[in-house]
Amino acid sequence: MIDVVALGEVMLRFDPGEGRIRTARSFQVWEGGGEYNVVRGLRRCFGLRTAVVTALADNAVGRLVEDLILQGGVDTSLIRWVPDDGIGRTARNGLNFVERGYGIRGALGVSDRAHTAVSQLCKGDVDWDTVFSAGVRWFHTGGVFAGLSDTTVDVADEAMAAARRHGVTVSYDPNYRPSLWAGRGGADAAREVDLRLARHADVVVGALGLAGRYPGDVRVSADEVPDALASVAVLLPDAKVVATTLREVPSAGVNDWSSAAWSAETGFITGPRMPGLHVLDRVGSGDAFAAGLIHGLLGGTGLERALAYGTAHGALTMTTPGDVSMASLAEVEALVAGGSAHVRR
Repeated sequence: MIDVVALGEVMLRFDPGEGRIRTARSFQVWEGGGEYNVVRGLRRCFGLRTAVVTALADNAVGRLVEDLILQGGVDTSLIRWVPDDGIGRTARNGLNFVERGYGIRGALGVSDRAHTAVSQLCKGDVDWDTVFSAGVRWFHTGGVFAGLSDTTVDVADEAMAAARRHGVTVSYDPNYRPSLWAGRGGADAAREVDLRLARHADVVVGALGLAGRYPGDVRVSADEVPDALASVAVLLPDAKVVATTLREVPSAGVNDWSSAAWSAETGFITGPRMPGLHVLDRVGSGDAFAAGLIHGLLGGTGLERALAYGTAHGALTMTTPGDVSMASLAEVEALVAGGSAHVRR
């Protein structure tokens, strides 16, 4: 029995620590991916049973990614293994080099992900009716997976439609990566795909990505957030919840962090405000927010507390390196309750 299934790419992340990619002599490796990070957090922090649908080239690098996924407790039985041709001509595994940034120097990512095994997934490759007939409660995917290729858009559409047929709650994150859409219609094409897929979703996280004419078109100030979320809700009349993180970035190491959401039941609400949050590594914090929000909604806590879980989990994820959460449920609960860091002996 699986509680939550995600569809997305899982890459191998190379982390130079406090150094720079261009001068590094060694890297620590992690696994990571926008959609995968959500189910990883739901498994390790919140104790839910999760699985990831992805594809990997069957070589030593792919098996390393699998080993990291297994360490995170995420079920690997839905991974599609693609034969390796020895040089990555027909299929390969994605690599992501990320430096965290410090002070005035922002984070930097250099991805190497073209022609990956997962980007070649096509409609019909996965038996979604079998996946969702086994008691799955929630399905999550997003714009990063959809942006990998023209075929992955159709795979996401097929999966979300199947989840809805089986009564599974669906969430979507319109994550936008300009590099994935370069030469493929750019931001306008990404928005068209996001609207097509988000209309299948019960819950949309990162919803401000759908405000404006294309992703990143408008920068929304704090007092404009209620109207912006309301405008997204109008575009997605079947969505029960639209939610977003809110971040101001005085420096790479200090962020002002909060969240907001809208539902027909609650109207507009805001999450806990965490000004001056000290950040070690911000990558994956939005995915951790989604995991906390899903945990709360699945647990029937109500939207306000679910938003608090998401905000706290995202904040804690920024205090550790790598894409994935290292937070415990006790730490999240303490932060939700208004607790602060202290020395444990």
